[in-house]
Amino acid sequence: MTVVNLIIQSSLVVVAIHIVWRISRRIFARTPLDNIPGPPPAPFLTGHLPQYFDRHGTEFQRRVAHNYGPVVKMQGMFGQPLLYIYDPRALHTMLIKEASDYDEEELFVRTNTLIFGPGLISVLGDQHRKQRKMLNPVFSAGHMRDMLPIFYSVTEKLRDTWLARVNDEPRELDVLNWMGRAALELIAQGGIGTSLDPLVNDTPDAYTGALKALVPTLYGLGLLRYALLLPYICEVGPVWFRRWLVNMIPHKRLQEMKYIVDISARKSVAIYEAKKEALQHGEEETSRQVAEGKDIFSILMRANMAASEADRLPEDEVIAQITTMLFAAMDTTSNSTSMVLERLAQHPDIEDKLRKEVTEAQSAGRLSYDELMRLPLLDAIVRETFRVDPLANMITRQPIKDVVLPLSEPIQGLDGKTIHEISIPKGTPIIIGVLGCNTDKALWGEDALVWKPERWLSPLPSAVTDAPIPGVYSNMMTFLGGGRSCIGFKFAELEMKVILSVLLSTFKFELTDKPVVWNVASVRYPTVGTGSNYAEMPMKVSLA
Repeated sequence: MTVVNLIIQSSLVVVAIHIVWRISRRIFARTPLDNIPGPPPAPFLTGHLPQYFDRHGTEFQRRVAHNYGPVVKMQGMFGQPLLYIYDPRALHTMLIKEASDYDEEELFVRTNTLIFGPGLISVLGDQHRKQRKMLNPVFSAGHMRDMLPIFYSVTEKLRDTWLARVNDEPRELDVLNWMGRAALELIAQGGIGTSLDPLVNDTPDAYTGALKALVPTLYGLGLLRYALLLPYICEVGPVWFRRWLVNMIPHKRLQEMKYIVDISARKSVAIYEAKKEALQHGEEETSRQVAEGKDIFSILMRANMAASEADRLPEDEVIAQITTMLFAAMDTTSNSTSMVLERLAQHPDIEDKLRKEVTEAQSAGRLSYDELMRLPLLDAIVRETFRVDPLANMITRQPIKDVVLPLSEPIQGLDGKTIHEISIPKGTPIIIGVLGCNTDKALWGEDALVWKPERWLSPLPSAVTDAPIPGVYSNMMTFLGGGRSCIGFKFAELEMKVILSVLLSTFKFELTDKPVVWNVASVRYPTVGTGSNYAEMPMKVSLA
């Protein structure tokens, strides 16, 4: 036996012992949650994880959200209780009133740390509050007004590129690919102050392609991600040893994931070093940047340099914001915009009405921020798509101590008794029921599951407006609520409205005969059929 093999075997034994120790604590823990309704029992080893988190688990997720009430008990691995909750009062308690008692789930934090570094979505507690305080001003509505010319410039470049491809007859385009590239260029210019994609060539560069492949590759790891590797590898030895250990694992998807993380990290460091040098040479150098020093990251870096030592972020946390920002702003917004275009293609009458609205509004040229935000049908379509089709609906929490969670309305336990509050043991994983809350018939009415933009053109039901829904956006949970709500939701809303207003005034969108399905992931993504894991959404695009 070689020394290398001995080291590998010894390392695997250490990891295995650690896993057994963690699992044994779960198996023998007693829980007061057995009386909560939920889906039929699942295999003890894997629980409901393969059904809920598999990329083909959409229908199971919908059943959980709609069939068992606002509090649902599932099984995690080795029988560990797993809760799905969308009761408004319970959500308000977890995310706002007693938010300090609930942390992001351990797996979520560790996964993000491995991929993005110690950025905003990877840290907890005071570290998170410190980062958020530094970033909040640059995501304000006021700052978004300064971004509007950049948004129009990038979107008009995309429009012109499409015009060169779509002439007298419809052409099939991968709308997801182009939306992703446009979203990346928007956050690159408005967020980082640089340009990453001229939006001319048919295929993106390696970096853009890596970012787009991140979520499908990550979720292709399956149980390797959920149970066998990521929860525990962070605890084994120093960074160099963990990297060496990953290199030794002959798993194709894992090695692809490592490549994506590496290329993203290198790009972020290069951007940071260039920005730091420009700022150190003064505003005359910064003015050469795309956003003339007004981009989010330039403002962040200047604020960090001027901050007191106690408030200043270390360099690795600043760099981590680049990777986090580029990925988060690209994937969620591009996929959501693609979903809107798919919905419009499914409802050509609504697409025609929206085209009429934006064309008439833009008859004199670009719209101002206020004019764009006041377009009623455009606003209704964006809101309704965010409500019915939330793409980031696998958000989790876990209590850091034993807690008692109050409910808006009592539920009936499996034993027939009425339950007014839920006693939850420390460390129990809780899925925030974004889809359940957004489409709860008790709140939104019997047509809650129907994509119906006109519901936003009249006052919302009092059941919705009176409920203590803690979401930061329009009485829904799509962007979450509280101190860990999505900091960039105003950026995403503005970006989508600019893209839709410019493209719909020029092009018509129709479905092809290719079956597009949306896959379960931290950010849902479309593929052609269920066999492929390549993120794409072909649509037929023609001149309007």
